[in-house]
Amino acid sequence: MKTVKVVAAVIYKEGKVYATQRGYGEFKDGWEFPGGKIEEGETPEQALVREIKEELNTDITVGRFIGDVEYDYPKFHLDMQCFLCEIKAGTLELKEHEAAKWLSADEVYSVDWLPADIIVIPRIREAIKKYSR
Repeated sequence: MKTVKVVAAVIYKEGKVYATQRGYGEFKDGWEFPGGKIEEGETPEQALVREIKEELNTDITVGRFIGDVEYDYPKFHLDMQCFLCEIKAGTLELKEHEAAKWLSADEVYSVDWLPADIIVIPRIREAIKKYSR
């Protein structure tokens, strides 16, 4: 089975994280943390900065590594590295997603997450609570 290596930005601001709803493809309408594939020669952090600029027209600062998620979708194996990020500049303009929400620790289960993304939600809830104090 093919392995796809991706990065995800858990963009954090004022006690909430930014979730996006896919606007295309096989997983259309599922909720995820924005990000994408790591290209040849890129570090995960470089890929994340590039992907968020492309998808959301926003510059981010990549912070603490939250965790790695391994998940077997029917057609591929996903290896997703998740990082806590902050907005450096930009307005989070949706270029590829159909919707987005800021979610508090109590609201993170209010959307229909994609299977790989929901795996990391408990760790993200703890991070939100820790940084909201």
